[in-house]
Amino acid sequence: MLEGGAGGGGGPPRGPPGVPPVDRREAEAFVRQFHREQPGAGDVERRVREVRSEIDRTGGYEHTAEELAFGARVAWRNAARCIGRLYWRSLVVRDLRHVTAADDIAAHCFAHLRQAGNGGRIRPVISVFAPDRPGRPGPRIVNDQLVRYAGHRAPDGRWTGDPRGAPLSERAVDLGWKRNDDRFQVLPLMVEERPGVRPEWYELPDDAVLEVALRHPDHAWFAELGLRWYAVPAISDMVLEIGGVRYPAAPFNGWYMGTEIGARNLADAERYDLLPVVADRLGLDRSSERTLWRDRALVELNVAVLHSFQEAGVTMADHHTESERFLRHIDRESRLGRATPADWSWIVPPVSGSATPVFHRYYDPVDPSLRPAFIPRTS
Repeated sequence: MLEGGAGGGGGPPRGPPGVPPVDRREAEAFVRQFHREQPGAGDVERRVREVRSEIDRTGGYEHTAEELAFGARVAWRNAARCIGRLYWRSLVVRDLRHVTAADDIAAHCFAHLRQAGNGGRIRPVISVFAPDRPGRPGPRIVNDQLVRYAGHRAPDGRWTGDPRGAPLSERAVDLGWKRNDDRFQVLPLMVEERPGVRPEWYELPDDAVLEVALRHPDHAWFAELGLRWYAVPAISDMVLEIGGVRYPAAPFNGWYMGTEIGARNLADAERYDLLPVVADRLGLDRSSERTLWRDRALVELNVAVLHSFQEAGVTMADHHTESERFLRHIDRESRLGRATPADWSWIVPPVSGSATPVFHRYYDPVDPSLRPAFIPRTS
């Protein structure tokens, strides 16, 4: 933490733990990047002087609307684990920095889901709420995604719902929420107006949660499994950091790649663990791993996910197409003289990895100091 207190003179005010004054070097680096990539943005030296002066007076500074939008989009461009970065420029940025009350944050999150859902034509959207400021930490969204299914273990040890949602389910129950036995019960949204304050919780309106019932194009029995999944994967527990300013509540979404649902959420043994169920309905021999029953069931599960989203008119990418798009993104960025950091273990899809073009190459190393960025929230 930088030294210098509001009452001691000789420096900007100090914030509470986790909210130090903004680093002037980070702020200046961002301003210069903004002006470098945005021709016609104005006098960069004048803007640098304004930002330095504001930091000296208050410990922080306020982004212009244009800087905020640019920073959010570049944070997506820098997201090393995301394969869908070709469309980073299309991110819709909702500037909600004036919003701090829990009720209002929840209402705007529901509006975010409606806007992103867009009747099935999913739009990449980010909603940026009030930042952390020295002495005034911003609000937090407790949920890791705006939409997430609940999960709990029954006394006999069996799971109901999504085990990934169990910790949030317990927290919501402690706040007064009532869970049920629906395997796909949507968790409430939980919002902290500031760190350490008891969260407020809100049931998500039905019209804010676009879901797709899952069916298979060749197997009528698949519909009998009663599976469904939500259409908008809006991450809500990452901090958006731009030029040293941190926005702890900035939910954002793209659209799903089919394998995220079919090969992970529904198939992982520690999630819905559906491969044995699907294999049995397919009549596969599960007596030995050498029959590749897991692989065959996994493919059919992914076929059902892609088919269902397409039939419902909901945007979804397949892993082969998205892999080709990612290489186009790398080529475009290279021509602009920019590196494309990528985490190979996240970029290569969990189904038929070696059959996709992203498998057979190396990528620019991940630089944890690269900014703007989405970073894990620690408080």
